[in-house]
Parts: sequence; C-alpha cells; structure tokens
Amino acid sequence: MSHAEHEEPILRTSPARLGKMLAILLGIMVVGGAIFFLNYDYWNSYLPTAGKIQEGLGSHAAPVAGTVTATGQVVDVNLAFMESPDFKVYAFNALSGTDKNPDVHAHVGDKIVFHVANKGKSFHAFAVTDSPTGPGPAIDGTTVGTADEPMKPGSSGDATFVPSKAGTYYYICAVPGHRELGMEGKIEVTEGAGGSAAASGATVAATGNKVEFSVTFVMSADFKQYAFNALPGQPGSNPDIKVKSGDTVTIHVKNDSKSFHAFGVVTDPTDPSSIVWNSAFGTPDNPMKPGKSGDVTFVAGAPGTYHYICTVPGHAALGMDAKFIVQ
Repeated sequence: MSHAEHEEPILRTSPARLGKMLAILLGIMVVGGAIFFLNYDYWNSYLPTAGKIQEGLGSHAAPVAGTVTATGQVVDVNLAFMESPDFKVYAFNALSGTDKNPDVHAHVGDKIVFHVANKGKSFHAFAVTDSPTGPGPAIDGTTVGTADEPMKPGSSGDATFVPSKAGTYYYICAVPGHRELGMEGKIEVTEGAGGSAAASGATVAATGNKVEFSVTFVMSADFKQYAFNALPGQPGSNPDIKVKSGDTVTIHVKNDSKSFHAFGVVTDPTDPSSIVWNSAFGTPDNPMKPGKSGDVTFVAGAPGTYHYICTVPGHAALGMDAKFIVQ
C-alpha cells in the first residue's frame, strides 16, 4: 500500500501549538530565574551539613575556667544587621563611622544581652564565637538564627552570653562569607572590677543615708501583662531604682493586682532564690494577697546592676523585672 493510500491519520503539531508550547517553557524559565536571583544571597549562604563538618562549624560550650559566678551586672547591646545598596559592605549598626561594629566591654560573669534586629535586605544569623576567623563555631546559647535557618529581613531576637574567662570574643554574622564582608565586632572581657563582690551581693557598712521608693504590682485584666507601677508601654512601667552603696533603702510594696506576689532584689532575675541583703517581702510560699501592702528595709550592698522582681516563679519572666542599680 502506497503512502497515498495510508488510511491512518498522521498527527503533526501546528505552528500555533508549537509557539504556545515554547511560550510556556520560556515563561517557566523567566519565573524560575527571577525567583533564583531575587533570593540569590540566601542560596549563596547555604552550606550543607557535610561542609559544616569539614569547616568545623556548629556550636560549642563557652570556654571554661572553673565555675563562673554571675556578677549581677547586665550589659545590654543593641545590634542591627545592614548592608550597602550594592551588597559589597556588610556591618552592624552603621556602614561607616564610630557606630560601625561597636566594641563591647564586660567582665567575667557579666550577663551580656544582645538585642539583634535584621534591618538589611539579606538573610543573616547572629552568633558569639571565640574563633578569630570564619563563621564559628558559635558558643552555646549565643545564636539567633543559623546559616540553615537565618533571620529574615525585619526579624529580631535576643541572645545571652555570660563569659567564664577573660579574653577577646567576637559577635558575627554566622552566614558563611558575611563576617569576611564586615559583619564582625569585638567583645573584650576582663577580670574583676568588683565582680566577685556583686556576685555574692556582698554587704557593706551603712552610710546613714536613707532613701525610699514605692513599688506596686500591677497586671492587665486578661492576666497576660505583668509589671511594676504601670503596664508595659505606659509611663512609669518598671522604673529603674538607683541608690548608692551603703544607703538604707525602704521599699513600700503594694499588691494592686488580682494575683499573689512577692518582692525581692536579686542578682539573677531568672533565679528567684538569688535574693540579696534580706530584701524579700513575702515569699512564693507565703506571698502577698491582692490588696495587701507593706515595707521592707535593707542596706544596699556592693555596687552593681541587680534586679527587683516578683519572686513567685514565672512572674519575672512575664514582666515583673526591673533594674536595681547600686552606684
């Protein structure tokens, strides 16, 4: 049977169908390319697990020189990731000048709290390390985000570092390559400066100077906000109390909330048992009932930054935590 006598239809595409197929393929390529290049910095920052093992990334415990004792000093550090418009310069807080990558100074046992915000247009991860080069390893507990799960633009978080020995440490962006582009600052840690006295809440001789303060426990109606004197965001919320070493301090305490509370000055706000100078009024086992009030008097001890808190477990973390500064 000749070709002309073939009874089955021979299927062929038309120019219109071919053009439509090519247009679809081209559209997929354009969209895929746009997604890739818009997120180029993220893809470039990814380092597989095998690469991390090879480069010694990850985290490790803080360098230990015996058991560290908290000094009661809290060092708050505000840091913001930022990049230049051409993505050639990376830094913390400023791209140039004295505000760029500020040095942090602290003593052994101080609690350094980093408040970190990603104000750039790229992905970043915060860490503290004792390594002078590379993206780590990070000291345990000092990270916000990781190279695998970095901080997105606009996100923020906190990290805490309590150095156990003197030396030079570094706060960095832990995304590989970003430290080398400029995201690195120094943390200089030294011994002493009254740290051991503050750590134990050491007592001192009274100077005869007397000061008084009023502290009121307050809570929101939905029991979600806890504070002293006024709710968070309102004027007078959690005011600092500043005294001088040796002052005789009287705190007038009042419970204006609908829950049970107890007062105390502590060296560590996360440990309600670290009360100093017999400054407690009420206890978690025998707290102040709603509407109750009373006074506690004590002599402020060694200079340092302490905290006055509600010593009922969990209440300080919910907001009843303010600074008690001894000068």
